[in-house]
Amino acid sequence: MRSTDRRIDPLPDEFKSEDEAARFWDTHSLTDYEEFLEPVDLEVGFKRRHYEIEVDEESFMVLRDKARKQRKPVKELASEILKQKLAAI
Repeated sequence: MRSTDRRIDPLPDEFKSEDEAARFWDTHSLTDYEEFLEPVDLEVGFKRRHYEIEVDEESFMVLRDKARKQRKPVKELASEILKQKLAAI
């Protein structure tokens, strides 16, 4: 429960910029403004992250040839091989 002797700044009707909103929320607690919150439907689509690693040319050429023979993208075969090898460690 909120203390009644603590002064809560009024919530602005709108912020002029994202920076202004960020500064406000950096110094204020969302729990002080719960009465203004409204439920929303939100769909979030998380994308997988991808990383690059360097390999020598000879290894890449072998990987590319194997991927072609298996009719797979090089990155898919490389990921499969890494997963298998890491699971064995």
